[in-house]
Amino acid sequence: MTAAPSLLWFRDDLRLADNPALNALAETGAPIAALYVLDEDSPHIRPLGGAARWWLAQSLQALRADLSHHGIPLILRQGPATRIVPEVAAALGAATVAFNDRAGEAEGKLDRAITARLAAEDRLVLHFCAHLLHPPGTVLGGSGRMPRTFSSFHRAALRERDLSPPLPAPKRLKGVTRAPEGDTLESFALEPEKPDWAGGLRTAWHVGEAAARARLSAFIADGLKGYATGRDRPDLDHVSRLSPHLRFGGVSPRQILFAVRHAVDAGEVPGSDAAKFEAELYWREFSYHLLAEEPDIARRNIQPSFDAFPWRECSGELKAWRRGLTGYPLVDAGMRQLWQTGWMHNRVRMVVASFLAKHLLIDWRAGEDWFWDTLVDADAANNAASWQWVAGSGLDAAPYFRIFNPVMQGEKFDPDGTYVRTYVPELKRLPAKLIHQPWTAPQDTLAAAGIRLGHTYPKPLVDHAAARDRALRAFEHLRHAAPTEVRAAAR
Repeated sequence: MTAAPSLLWFRDDLRLADNPALNALAETGAPIAALYVLDEDSPHIRPLGGAARWWLAQSLQALRADLSHHGIPLILRQGPATRIVPEVAAALGAATVAFNDRAGEAEGKLDRAITARLAAEDRLVLHFCAHLLHPPGTVLGGSGRMPRTFSSFHRAALRERDLSPPLPAPKRLKGVTRAPEGDTLESFALEPEKPDWAGGLRTAWHVGEAAARARLSAFIADGLKGYATGRDRPDLDHVSRLSPHLRFGGVSPRQILFAVRHAVDAGEVPGSDAAKFEAELYWREFSYHLLAEEPDIARRNIQPSFDAFPWRECSGELKAWRRGLTGYPLVDAGMRQLWQTGWMHNRVRMVVASFLAKHLLIDWRAGEDWFWDTLVDADAANNAASWQWVAGSGLDAAPYFRIFNPVMQGEKFDPDGTYVRTYVPELKRLPAKLIHQPWTAPQDTLAAAGIRLGHTYPKPLVDHAAARDRALRAFEHLRHAAPTEVRAAAR
């Protein structure tokens, strides 16, 4: 007698290896159909930004090809998941529906509602934690709660070192012979057409599970050694570029963590470099655990005192920041890298975020929105938590009075101007000692480099010293408005 089919519901886990929901269904021996739902209709679900939609399209193409090797159809449907998942399960006659958990309060409510409906129809529902190293609520401090600083969270998480190794892709998979009809990937309209702005993304990225594995292997072989010091240099290649693969689950955090630890054990990379990289994985973990406790971190200041901050409304300066026309070369290089490739080096992310929130005094939420739309790795946890960290309004945030000097940051971390020359080519003929502050160059040097400040390259939007003083005055206003909360934020 043939076993009743099973339905695997993919979400942020677009891979076959280390996918516990897939492994659980494979163990039953029942034929499997896979489902992906593009849900832009359910309440409070934040629609994907443009760059993330492009990445999702490539991921689904790759996933469909990987599943087809095992005879498993990938059903694509668009609409509210509360309707579509039970509908597809019923049409399939599925006895079991399995999925991996995802982050977000609205997503969790949907999953619980769908689980209840499926259970009421006598379908077995299986769900697993596959997007994180530790399920939210399991990393606890001495108080029995989630630690409120990253360092204490990291220490608590490292005490949980008995992580199970990542699961291999099942060797035996069986697909259903007939599957309910789905929508076409083209009908999702995930890729831009008029205009098609994704050419830089196509050049910069290979997408899918195989590409994620290749990226991880290349990073361990060539980038991880020297990571502890090189990770801050945007002109060097000492970062993993795994973040979008993690965002959509082309690779899991367990796969990354175990691969890095294996490289250390094999003597391939120094432990200090691996430890620094692991800390970045745990910052991601910290952000997701924070999201579970503070589900509206993309819209609400975690430090309530910042609700009184005197943000400025200045659409012209915000537009210049978005376009990489601030007059500060490191900031402009970062914003142009973001627009061209859908990604930005992490050190530069901090600098450009600080510039928006502290030099221009523009609400961090405007920056978070722009990153959400333009980053291929934009997610609900890291994006918002990192913006709040830089702005000073978040949990364990950088103090507001820590204001990055974009000139000094450029001179320190892009000393030869290589990064700036790549993304701000109008400055490429300036000598390195002037490239991070072209407004100080003699007129004959500017002329020889083909630069006319204010014409071929903008003059600085603001003077750094004056902007810093203005930001500190704004911080003082905040301190007087709510002294207790602000002192707590600054500790």
